[in-house]
Amino acid sequence: MSITISDIEHIAMLARISLTEEEKTQYMGQLNVIFDMMEQLEEVDTSDVEETCQVTGLEDVVREDIVIDYPEEDKQALREQFPDKLGALLKVARVFNR
Repeated sequence: MSITISDIEHIAMLARISLTEEEKTQYMGQLNVIFDMMEQLEEVDTSDVEETCQVTGLEDVVREDIVIDYPEEDKQALREQFPDKLGALLKVARVFNR
């Protein structure tokens, strides 16, 4: 795979950055070296290599979900203080726009 100046200009346009002609030439050369190395790696036979997803031994540490049932008086006091509600539901501002 060979990267051209046109490819660099397209990438720069997508990234909304401006590049000088010197930078375009420099990045084209650097990316071509990277892609050449990737092509060399594709030629390596890895059929006998075991898949490795994690090498440090670290594991995700998450806490267990614990349900705390608060007294009904506390829940009612919170609902009464909330500015916008629909029955027992508390209405909050939209987070995602569609």
